[in-house]
Amino acid sequence: TSDSLNPVEQDYLSRMQTDELSDVEYTRSLLNLGRMLEKHHQSKVVILIDEYDTPIQQGHSRNFYNEVITFMRNFMSGGLKDNSSLAFGVLTGILRVSKENLFSGLNNPIVNSVLDEKYSKYFGFTVDEVNTMAAYYGQEAKLEELREWYDGYRFGDADIYCPWDVINRVDDLCDTPEAEPKCYWINSSGNALVKRFVSIANRTTQDEIERLIAGEPIEKSLRLDLTYDEIDKSIDNIWSVLFTTGYLTQVGMTEQGAYKLVIPNKEVRTVYISQIQEWFKQKIADNAEQMTSFWKAVEDGNAEEIEQYLNRTLSNTISVFDTKGPEMEKENSYHTFL
Repeated sequence: TSDSLNPVEQDYLSRMQTDELSDVEYTRSLLNLGRMLEKHHQSKVVILIDEYDTPIQQGHSRNFYNEVITFMRNFMSGGLKDNSSLAFGVLTGILRVSKENLFSGLNNPIVNSVLDEKYSKYFGFTVDEVNTMAAYYGQEAKLEELREWYDGYRFGDADIYCPWDVINRVDDLCDTPEAEPKCYWINSSGNALVKRFVSIANRTTQDEIERLIAGEPIEKSLRLDLTYDEIDKSIDNIWSVLFTTGYLTQVGMTEQGAYKLVIPNKEVRTVYISQIQEWFKQKIADNAEQMTSFWKAVEDGNAEEIEQYLNRTLSNTISVFDTKGPEMEKENSYHTFL
């Protein structure tokens, strides 16, 4: 209804609100909206986009990755590259903005990650902020609990609490002083990432998970420039994603440049434990089902099914290194298996 907009622009906004734009019109919507806002307010526009990569993550997990990348590239470039109405923009997300090729030609984007110091204290609540909040609400006695459950993140040069956890925990304590700590952030964000990680873990990564739960650090090289279509190509990439999403944090570096990674706090450790237990239960259930089928095949004399089971089991238990021994010992692992 703005007098600053012409009838075509007013019609565009009206059709946007009723979900009647074409695909092409939607790709230009960020640019067009910026121009209209400038005309109405007589001022350049600031664009703030939180979790810009969530649509990309959904495309990756739900099999429309190429389509969403094409759309987001045009959508973002229109609003942030070709937009003369733009004063500046700020985007937040899990993976680095420059890697998905969404912003080709964008003038000098400045990336600040959780490893950089410039804005590190703004990723969550600092120790002083939590102390001030606890004092204000009369919860100083719960500071140690807050630290054990919701602290532990190291961003740049700052020790950081998860803000969503602290706010909800203090709110619960004000209403119910005897309330037990909860997994606030994990329950709000979902844990599909950890579940996928655990489901594809091999024996080595399973051992590393157990070390993490025991409170030991593991040493890993991190990549902050991953794209979603690269995540599943190597099990090593998962450590980087777990780090950038808050399921792990760093407590220092090795001389070789690897990061020492740990589980940040009790809340996140609870998720790891529950997912591992679920994973093992599922594996045991799957194996029991296979064993039942195997014994039935033995009873029925089904040689083909017996052979398939033995081949599958051998492929999961015997290593290529077992065949590197002396000639007389090459079949030892096979005999042991039988």
